[in-house]
Amino acid sequence: MKPARPSVGRLVGLGLWAALAAGIPAQAAAQNGGRDKPSVPLTRLDGHGHIHLDGFVDEPAWDDIEPVPLVMYSPMYGGELTEETEIRLAYDDRYLYVSGRLFDSDPTGIRANSFTRDGFSGDDQFSIVIDSYNDHETAVAFVVNPNGARSDRTVWSDAEFTAGTRPFNSDWNAHWDGLAQQTTDGWSAEMRIPFSTLGFQNTGGEVTMGLIVYRSISRKNERHVYPDISPEYGFFGFGKPSLAQRVTFTRVDRTKPVYVTPYLLGGMTQIPTLLEPPAVQAAYWDTTDEPTREPGLDIKYSPSSNLSIDLTANTDFAQVEADDQQINLTRFPLFFPEKRQFFQERSATFDFATGGITDRVFFSRRIGLDRGDLVRIYGGARVVGRAGGLDFGFLNMQTAPNSGRPGENMGVLRLKQQVFNDNSSVGGIVTTRVDANGERNIAWGADGEIRLFGDEYLTLKWAQTFDDEVVERNPLDAGAFFAQFERRRQEGFNYSARYRRVGVDYLPRLGFQLRDDFTLFGGSTEYSWFLGADSGLRTVTLGANTQHYYRNSDLTPESRTIAPMMRIAMKSGAFVTLTSRSSFESIRERFRVASLDIKRGEYWFHEADVSWRLARGGRMRGELGGSVGSFYDGRRVSLQLNPAFNLSRHFELRPGYDINRFEFPGQNQLTTHLARLRLDFSLDTHLSFSALAQYNSTVDQTTVNARFRYHFREGVDLWVVYNEGYYMDRANGGIDPRLPFSAGRALMVKFSHTFTF
Repeated sequence: MKPARPSVGRLVGLGLWAALAAGIPAQAAAQNGGRDKPSVPLTRLDGHGHIHLDGFVDEPAWDDIEPVPLVMYSPMYGGELTEETEIRLAYDDRYLYVSGRLFDSDPTGIRANSFTRDGFSGDDQFSIVIDSYNDHETAVAFVVNPNGARSDRTVWSDAEFTAGTRPFNSDWNAHWDGLAQQTTDGWSAEMRIPFSTLGFQNTGGEVTMGLIVYRSISRKNERHVYPDISPEYGFFGFGKPSLAQRVTFTRVDRTKPVYVTPYLLGGMTQIPTLLEPPAVQAAYWDTTDEPTREPGLDIKYSPSSNLSIDLTANTDFAQVEADDQQINLTRFPLFFPEKRQFFQERSATFDFATGGITDRVFFSRRIGLDRGDLVRIYGGARVVGRAGGLDFGFLNMQTAPNSGRPGENMGVLRLKQQVFNDNSSVGGIVTTRVDANGERNIAWGADGEIRLFGDEYLTLKWAQTFDDEVVERNPLDAGAFFAQFERRRQEGFNYSARYRRVGVDYLPRLGFQLRDDFTLFGGSTEYSWFLGADSGLRTVTLGANTQHYYRNSDLTPESRTIAPMMRIAMKSGAFVTLTSRSSFESIRERFRVASLDIKRGEYWFHEADVSWRLARGGRMRGELGGSVGSFYDGRRVSLQLNPAFNLSRHFELRPGYDINRFEFPGQNQLTTHLARLRLDFSLDTHLSFSALAQYNSTVDQTTVNARFRYHFREGVDLWVVYNEGYYMDRANGGIDPRLPFSAGRALMVKFSHTFTF
């Protein structure tokens, strides 16, 4: 069944919606960037009929609801929409409903490349972003593509890419329904989102939330959005909670279901074991089998609309995809993001970054992972919610002994209170890590993020640690301080100035700290132009970033970076970024990059970078990049190739290749290789298979992670996961003993079933 074309009455209704949504003069709305929009009521389905969720927008109930007024967000803000789009919103006691009639004059051009949950393959999309707590800072987003494949994510920090961090998490999953249908004149979609999935605050029987809805036409890089949001607010401006349209609900019944999810896990792990004389005549590798047969349980309960409680016992993450391998070109540890589902629920509540891209007081990967090895988690609890303007979160987990180390109890408490305005807050955090022998590490912190005026923000953070193995000299040496003043805006002039100091005794064992004992002065500035309708370019940006690290002990410079750049964004969706980087490093302790020896000394080196992100709606997508220049006292040339190909809507191929060529005086030349190949096959939205093979030349190993999933229905899943590593240099460099082919393998089968009470 194909959707009907809009009637004259509905077109008139667009004007009524616009009048309601505006509420204030257009000039005033533009001056405050679209913030402070007056709330509008949503249509309640009482007396309007029933919505049958099938992806066809053909119920009479939808015909009685006027579509929201959409504007073009990209490629040309405010331009004429090239395709007709009708998006409607409604609700009843238990659900929020969203429908889209997404007409297309060339249905053969619709991008419908993926059936995979949380996958993006350059697809057309229909989405809603919901600031359910009405806090103007956090949100959840729900997406459907033309195949009916669903994605969901959480958003925080008002969708700002501050200090290079990604303000959203696509590994979060929730209970909701969405279906889509392709038709002769486009496609259509329906979503049904339970209020039990959305946390919210009920005041006097009325609930206020922020909503953004949009449609993206991938091949045109075209996005239709409601409400009217200007792209001057950055890369993810169309998903900023602070710019959402405030809407009101009445007599909303947030049911209080209890989700009980037991799982059964079975499998076998095989580990190579070296046998030596006199057990055998010569060094010989045998295999040790370690069977796995375990049950586990997760429970989720929301006793009120603004409180969520999660309990877990014998927690397992067998189905989580393997990390992308990295080659470390620095003297600092590598950072890998969290992917485990249990730690995704309102993870932004626990966020307490202390500057940089990676540094934070709490890093959930410290729980259940030890130097890359899995540590059994006996269980734990998490409580998150919001009361008034206060966000709160509590997490406590207990791990088992591992490799001679005692079991540990790890906990975090986070509070954040809105102050002054919707985009300002103050808060605090406490983390504890206590092992079975009583050894403790405690961290506490206080922070404030204040929107001073317009788009100017001031951020202040302080954290301090106490550790039984460290004799803290004073609070300054055991603490970390961060201050930043910035202008958050993409169009025109924006800037940031920051200061950091991290003491020598600061040790957040439940967090992540890249380097210690330093003082940093840094800043950045950019100026962006939006080009006109006649140009093939969307924006041009010129900018520069600089950072200067000094040792606290003698205030001598340790590291410096000066990096001017130019970024060009095309209306097709492609990006080109050119960067010239000058770096200074003062090395007092020699270290190694792969097999190269970086000696003590002071080095200035310079390089030029170029990166090209292809249009996401093209048949070939991905990123290409490279750099050339000096590297310490040698030279380096690098190339990164990360394309993606859809061979059909069922099969996607994503190869990747990073190569670095080093030439150092007095040392052998070195070339490092990091190759990866991702294969994704989806028969439909139920059955999928993915495989990730990676080769790292610095360790001369290949790893394979293969995952089969059958999704029976929401909350019922079967996983089969296979992992194996392979030694590529079995001769072991001529050193006995010769290595086995396999570095170890594991086959796991996991079945989980969610019961709702």
